[in-house]
This record gives sequence, C-alpha cells and structure tokens, in this order.
Amino acid sequence: MSVGPNEVTVTFTSEPERVVTTRVGDREVETVGPFHVARVEGLAADTEYPLAVDGAMVTDWLPSRVRTLVQPPGELLATIATANDVHFGETECGRTGDAATDSIGPILGVGPGDTPYPVVMGRAAVAEITQLDPDAVVVKGDLTDCGLPEQYDAFLSTYGVLGPRLHHVRGNHDAMADPNLAAEGAPYAVELAGVMLAVLDTTAPGSVGGALPAEQVDWLDALAASTMTPVLVFGHHPVWNVDTNDPVDPNYVIAREESVALIDVFGRRANIAGYFAGHTHTNRVRYFADAPKVPCVEVACGKDYPGAWAEYRVFEGGYTQVMRRISAPEALAWSEHCRTMIQGIYRDLVLGPIDARCFTRLF
Repeated sequence: MSVGPNEVTVTFTSEPERVVTTRVGDREVETVGPFHVARVEGLAADTEYPLAVDGAMVTDWLPSRVRTLVQPPGELLATIATANDVHFGETECGRTGDAATDSIGPILGVGPGDTPYPVVMGRAAVAEITQLDPDAVVVKGDLTDCGLPEQYDAFLSTYGVLGPRLHHVRGNHDAMADPNLAAEGAPYAVELAGVMLAVLDTTAPGSVGGALPAEQVDWLDALAASTMTPVLVFGHHPVWNVDTNDPVDPNYVIAREESVALIDVFGRRANIAGYFAGHTHTNRVRYFADAPKVPCVEVACGKDYPGAWAEYRVFEGGYTQVMRRISAPEALAWSEHCRTMIQGIYRDLVLGPIDARCFTRLF
C-alpha cells in the first residue's frame, strides 16, 4: 500500500483472529485479522527487498519485490499532511450519475442510526494526523457533499481539532448551494520552515470542472519569485493533460488554457516543486514537457476506498510523499466494503501504482 525511505506498509484482510506474518527482507511483523496493517520499519532507503505475506499469492498489487524511497539529504525542516474529498453529509457512496453503471451498482451506505461514513473516516484520519503531529494540514476541497452549512460545520467539527495548523480550500461540491462557502480567501500562502505552501481556489461555482483565473496564476508567479525557498502548490482540481491530443473530460480538470498558464509558471519558477490536487479520487502523478521537474499529483479520497491521506516530509534537499491508508478498524471495514463499487472494479480504477502513491522529489 505504501513505502517510505525506511518502511513498507501492506494492508489486507483475513478471517477474524487469523495471525499472518509479513516479511520485507529479513524483517517481519505479525498482525491479527480481520484487518491487517503490517508496517515494517527499520529498512534502508532506496533499497529493493523481497516482499511476502504468508498465504497470499504474488499479484500486481502484492509484488514479490519492493523498493524503498530515496531519502532526501539534509535536515528535516517541516512535515505536512493533506486530505481531500472527505464529503461530509454524503449518505450514498458509489453513485456515478451514469444510469447504466448505477443500475448495476452497488450503491453503498450505512444503516439507520449508524455513524455516517464521512464522520467515521474523518475522525480516524484526524487521529492519525494528530499522531504524526505535522506543522500544517491542508484539506484540498470537497469538504462537503453539497455545500450545506451543516455539512461544513460537520467538517469543521471533525478537522477543527487540528487547530490553527488546519488550512482548507473549497472544491466543486462545496459551492453547490452557496458560491462563497469555504472559499477561505484563497489564494493564500502558508510559510513553514524551509518551504512555502501556496493554496489555490480552482472552483468555479456551478461547474464540476475546475477554473483558475489569471489573477491567481499571477499571484502564484509573484509568490514564487519573492522567495528562494521551495514552493508546494495545492488546489482541488488537477491540471489538464496538456501533453496529449486525446480527449480529456473537462469535468475532471482545470480548463485547458488555464492549465497551460499554470504549467508555464511551474516551468519558469524553478523553486516550485509540486502541485497537489484531489477531485478524481485517484492516485496519479503526471509530469509535463514544459515543467518536467514538477510532479502534478492527485491523491485518492478520504471518504471511501482506499481511504487516504498523504504525508509530506520536507528536507533541505527534497521531500517525500507517502500516501497513508486510514487504518482504524472501523475505517478499514468501510473502505474495504467500498472496493465493490462500480461493478467491483473501483480498486483497479483509483488505487494507482505504488510510484503514484509514494515518491521522492529532490531539490
């Protein structure tokens, strides 16, 4: 599921109470079912290890070998956590809007009186982020299901315990009922030791797809020009795949011309070191010809499978991204249930390869 410079984490299910051994090289951990989170630590960076889980076959999702991430050089300067697509207020999971797909389903929900699944996932994510104790937390949009004030209040009630280090920006779902809900004055910057965070508002109220007015592009250009420190950029919508002539669904990206302008800034400002989005509920990394050193990243959603948040550790010489799967038993029970969505292929659509979930970018 995840790799870091000194760790490998494998998640899986088994019969209740079954004890399973996971081995990475000569290190092993035992976990007890039904929900297993086998985190093997103490590994060497940038090293390939044999990987095995007792009783499990080798597949694309459980390879026989795994490589840890490169460790960026220098001192650790800052730690950041992000989440996106947490959808407080949502009660149906898996509805796509396509009648043929939805007629097969399944459409999932919880029983009467049960804790709503966005709350289950949110509380568990916040508990894990609190344990990490990051310097900043950025929630990158779709905080709510349809932008109702009570849904936004539920988001703030859950994530607000993180205190002043919490920063957020709206997504398209948040502007459905109120075009100003959760706008948070974006764009805005968050200055940390050794790194600048730039938070963009890519939402166009009334539209599913994203937009980025020229004023925000110019703001980012000026911000990057004003500092020598690395700049990490965050927004809800991914950029348009400008390097392809294949059709692109505009509902999933920032509009093409505005994406071109944004990528142009990425290419001209050498200290911009990454763009991080959500919206697609998918793990993906793209690099573009006009900004070949800037990963343009999508991180899977927090509300269903795999139930994700991302950890960033910024060093003097680079940073790491490690996608974390929300691992409380009640969260894993729900996210595993959600693997059945979209006719049972949801995992294969959204999980992405390991190097889209976890990577190192050197400065």
